[in-house]
Amino acid sequence: MFISNYRFMRPSDEARSRSVWMTTARSNYTHLLYNARKNAQRICHSVDPTLWRERTLTWMRRDYWEGLCNIWAAERWQETSTTMKVNRTVNPEANKHTSGSVSFATHQSRLEVFDKTHKKKGTDQYISDRAREVTMTEKYAGEEEQLQLDPEVWVAASSA
Repeated sequence: MFISNYRFMRPSDEARSRSVWMTTARSNYTHLLYNARKNAQRICHSVDPTLWRERTLTWMRRDYWEGLCNIWAAERWQETSTTMKVNRTVNPEANKHTSGSVSFATHQSRLEVFDKTHKKKGTDQYISDRAREVTMTEKYAGEEEQLQLDPEVWVAASSA
């Protein structure tokens, strides 16, 4: 509908606009569903998603809402939800900085920019120990779980 009413100056603008639109919509939809679950829980005075089915949202088709309620009621989803809540509670530091799903190329590009802005010109030395630590944490994020190292070993490994 938008394309039939408006035109872009350059063909590349359409692709960029579509990408921004999809990213924004994806993020907003996640929050929208979270709020829908919380509101259904509050209105129904129950944490049981099977009881929420009758509280169809005005902006969503009934069969979609019922399907979501079925997913939320499934044992696997409940277990995952509980696990994630526990993880967020146990390690609040891990949840301070999030950037969503980021491709390897984007992540690598960000690290390169960080290196360029936090290293002394003409050398491979960081301007501070803190900058070096941040870079090591960023470069090897996620490997800590894969290697199943304790924090002392991880710090030693990332400093090498």
